[in-house]
Amino acid sequence: MSTLEQRAPAVAPSPIPVHLGGVRGGPKAATLRRDRWWVAPVLTVSALLAFVGYSTWAAFQNRDYYVGAAMHRDYLSPFYSPCITANCQVKFGPVIGSWWQISPAILILIFPLGFRLTCYYYRRSYYRSFLWAPPACAVADARPRYSGESRFPLIFQNVHRYFFYFGVIFNVILTYDAVEAFRFPGDGGIGVGVGTLIFVVNAVLLWLYSLSCHSCRHLCGGQVNSFSSHPIRYAVWKRLTPLNRRHMLFAWMSLFWVAFTDVYVRLVASGAIHDPKLF
Repeated sequence: MSTLEQRAPAVAPSPIPVHLGGVRGGPKAATLRRDRWWVAPVLTVSALLAFVGYSTWAAFQNRDYYVGAAMHRDYLSPFYSPCITANCQVKFGPVIGSWWQISPAILILIFPLGFRLTCYYYRRSYYRSFLWAPPACAVADARPRYSGESRFPLIFQNVHRYFFYFGVIFNVILTYDAVEAFRFPGDGGIGVGVGTLIFVVNAVLLWLYSLSCHSCRHLCGGQVNSFSSHPIRYAVWKRLTPLNRRHMLFAWMSLFWVAFTDVYVRLVASGAIHDPKLF
């Protein structure tokens, strides 16, 4: 003989009022979240401000960005590559004449910083951390209304696909710098130092960041109605998709490493440390 257990009906929680078509929030809007949702925006603000502050300082230094033949190395800071002005300390011929008197890095950083500033992941990061639009999931917007990226100035975020092309060009240049880092002029010709490995890692991380970019994935597999009609594009798109899932990781790793590469070159060029030769 079987019995049926009598259970009391579950009490439904009080409904949360939802107003369709209303405002997004505002400074006085509350959130039901009780976790430390604010930690991620604070950490993001701190990290991005630290990078912007350091890169700005390094760009205006206009010195200690190249380790040359006098030290038997060929290391050029990624903040100054390619060094195309007449006042460069590097072996490249000047593309821009002597009228440019300030740091050559000012010309260079426009493109990689533009690529990162308009990046889909970095947009989410600084929208949440700096603009609080919104600061986290299920947390009210800091502003009562939101127009998206359809109006000035955020409509300029659409240039990201063009900055991606410049980013690829700079990746090729920085890969060349990584190859040049194997040159040990006056000390055997070719070798591997700690700086060499740093430059190689920098090039790899920048390629991973660029290839995992949403624009890159769309360029390879977007606007295709049938993948079966485009087997090559599908194969490339399929291999880029796992990288795209780790775009956030590559974004932070490459950001940190490009700054670390500049720090290392600066320390070696200034004589603060010596670059050990591994073999």
